[in-house]
Amino acid sequence: MTQYDYVVIGAGSAGCVLANRLTEDGKTTVLLLEAGNPDTKPEIHLPITWPKLWGTEVDWAYFTEAEPQLNNRKIYCPRGKVLGGSSSINAMIYIRGNRHDFDHWQALGNPGWSYQDVLPYFKKSENQQRGASEFHGVDGLLNVTDALEPNVVSQRFIDAADALGYGRNPDFNGAIQEGAGMFQLTIKDGKRQSTAVAFLHPILGRRNLTTTTSALVTRLLFEGTRTIGVEYLHNGTLHQAFVNQEVILSAGAFDSPKLLMLSGIGNAQDLRALGISPVVDLPGVGQNLQDHLAVGAAYLATVDVLPAPTSNLGEAGLFLHTENGSDAAPNLQFHFGVLLWVQPEFARPGSGFSIVPCLLHPQSRGSVSLRSSSPNDSPIIRMNYLQSEADLQVLVEGIKISRNLANSGAFDEYLGEEVAPSANVTSDEDIKAYIRQNSDSLYHPVGTCKMGTDSMAVVDPELRVHGVEGLRVVDASIMPTLTSGNTNAPTIMIGEKAADLIKGSSQVSQPEY
Repeated sequence: MTQYDYVVIGAGSAGCVLANRLTEDGKTTVLLLEAGNPDTKPEIHLPITWPKLWGTEVDWAYFTEAEPQLNNRKIYCPRGKVLGGSSSINAMIYIRGNRHDFDHWQALGNPGWSYQDVLPYFKKSENQQRGASEFHGVDGLLNVTDALEPNVVSQRFIDAADALGYGRNPDFNGAIQEGAGMFQLTIKDGKRQSTAVAFLHPILGRRNLTTTTSALVTRLLFEGTRTIGVEYLHNGTLHQAFVNQEVILSAGAFDSPKLLMLSGIGNAQDLRALGISPVVDLPGVGQNLQDHLAVGAAYLATVDVLPAPTSNLGEAGLFLHTENGSDAAPNLQFHFGVLLWVQPEFARPGSGFSIVPCLLHPQSRGSVSLRSSSPNDSPIIRMNYLQSEADLQVLVEGIKISRNLANSGAFDEYLGEEVAPSANVTSDEDIKAYIRQNSDSLYHPVGTCKMGTDSMAVVDPELRVHGVEGLRVVDASIMPTLTSGNTNAPTIMIGEKAADLIKGSSQVSQPEY
């Protein structure tokens, strides 16, 4: 019988961290199961080629159902299906989120998740190329660096934000988040630093770690309400692996709830309707889905502004509140891209740039549910984007601010025609129509196995699934609310903190400076 101390399902942003930390002692045995293949595809490792990974064999390439408030469009949701998970196909932006995000998690009933509690785990992961500080570490495995060859128009974006009074910010992960600056990136020596590269590749030789790729987990195995192992499909054959300690689910905001439901953990009535026998009635599984919705204002450039091969294509950013004087987390993040980030009908030949506002804290909530009882069927994803009118209004403000930035004077030597929304889109109603037809996911789904103690919570503050033993969820699905920014860095933090929770350690040692 195949027996391990732990089985980790999913070698993504959190799963690779767990595999590393749990096997550090040389004794604890871990089986890491990944549905995708090894991360050998060359486009994974060259920063500028990440868009070429979409729709390939390293992408689950999910789509939502028709979104009612987006003119019934089905929205593309890329997810990494490869070692490193989505950290192998993302845009490599390192944003932790706002201190208010984590303090809010704690206020929702999750002790140990305040900003002061999680900051040491961000620092633990990090090898910050700028050096150590109150906010940054240098002893971690994850390289965090400035852009190697930033484009001149990215600097102009920062100048534009400063000219409009938003201010400059050299470190979005420092004392404050607001203002404009260059994004830091998970890149090392000009190549992507996914969690596979940073945390997994260096330890593949550990005898107490077994990594199996092309392994699709089909269900969790239980004795009563105790999780005893997993069943998975590998090379056309069903296998079983059993645990001495725990099964850890790190399959992401779509596939973690899917696997829980396939295994009998979810809304009991819905499960029975699909012929699945409930193990525990947990109605929150798959609920509370949140994502960042974004929409671009795009401009042709009067001269070529071609990005460098080491560019992530979204080099600069801006965080702000649309309401002056708000002391909460920012509600808009702008990505500045050295490309035309538009829907196909707006595509134009030639060089250009985009200013892309992103709604950071949507009020709308969606869900993930089962299409059938077959593990081979993709889940039903309903984002319910713009269900709240308030969400739409924030993006209207975002488009207006984008135009103000473009026309601030900072871009004068580069600014050509506005490709999108275009000059004939002027009224609020016109802008709203443009948003409904052209907004897109920023690929940050979270929340479907949320952490908490209320009736819709799926895991407790130690990430143990309510109602069963020996099972945790460790990935972005446990976030009760979205963080202010790109979600890869906080997911890595969740992996770091969970490893300590699993090992029974209550705190991480603070480095001396």
